[in-house]
Amino acid sequence: MSLLPYRPCAGFMLANRQGKVFVGQRIDSQHLGAWQMPQGGIDPGEDTAMAALRELAEETGIGAHLVDIIARTKEPLRYDLPEDLIGKLWGGKYRGQEQHWFLGRFKGNDEDVDLEAHNPPEFATWQWIEPQQLPDMIVPFKRDVYRAVVREFAALI
Repeated sequence: MSLLPYRPCAGFMLANRQGKVFVGQRIDSQHLGAWQMPQGGIDPGEDTAMAALRELAEETGIGAHLVDIIARTKEPLRYDLPEDLIGKLWGGKYRGQEQHWFLGRFKGNDEDVDLEAHNPPEFATWQWIEPQQLPDMIVPFKRDVYRAVVREFAALI
């Protein structure tokens, strides 16, 4: 496992005007109750901010025109997959992800959220939550990353 690289990834913490953040319940892990913020792989040659905005639009239907980017994490954050998932995700090419996180203010309305904007959809449902709730809602192997994102962005949300 230690010889495998990390998958380059961009994530987006979307905050509304009330200081709550967007989370979606993953379709592929509904039975686990797994929720997460929009995130996904960075295409070769793609700018990290553009990748984060693309993932946000694909997973939520929220276009860049409805978001003001406020900040990005000072450095990428990494997590390792549990051993039972290595070889099952991403064609077995990665040990985990190295994530570049962005914080953005949502300028739209709830009606602008369209989970079926991209086929197939990633999320079954979504909600706005207090940022401090995030680590408890994510799968355990991503909790340290979510704690770090919340710590770094807390004063700006």
